[in-house]
Amino acid sequence: MHETRRLLEAAAALSRLLSAGQVPHAFYGRVLTAVLSNNPQADEIFCIVEGGAAHPFRRVRQACAGSEDVTLVSSPWSNRLHVTYQRLIPPIDIEILVAGEDGPRRLDASKVVIVESLPFLTISEFIRAKLKTWAIRAAATDAQDIIFALNRYWNQVDINRIPEQEMNDFVKAHSTAGPGWTSLKRRYRIRS
Repeated sequence: MHETRRLLEAAAALSRLLSAGQVPHAFYGRVLTAVLSNNPQADEIFCIVEGGAAHPFRRVRQACAGSEDVTLVSSPWSNRLHVTYQRLIPPIDIEILVAGEDGPRRLDASKVVIVESLPFLTISEFIRAKLKTWAIRAAATDAQDIIFALNRYWNQVDINRIPEQEMNDFVKAHSTAGPGWTSLKRRYRIRS
């Protein structure tokens, strides 16, 4: 478990490099719920990176080349890339995710919001990505993030970005998400 401020410092360093390299990116993970809830501890941070003419991993490698603060750890057999921010002890690891595989395909203004001066997925995209992850691994931490975001920020969610059947299944498994989901459907005048 890391301190949230340390994760944000690492994210800011990576974001500066990616921005300088003109690589569209957005952060995602439990760090967002930690920031929104003023929780001093967080244990998960990812960076979703958009491709282009080159694979997203190549774009990250190019943007980070020559940096003394970050190293890259590639696992080609598992198709994973991790950026390690070494300025802090212990170092902070940020997994790079490919846009479209995790999160939205395009990281434009409708999918990204600035929080703590950093690009994060919007609440809608955060819930959508967490719901997909929860459907695969059914982790309690993912469920907690979805419940928190949905119940607290339902009025900022675009229901068109939330897969209805998956959310209905989630609410069946976690009834505490029901009030937020009901409020969201009521806002969009959707009947159950």
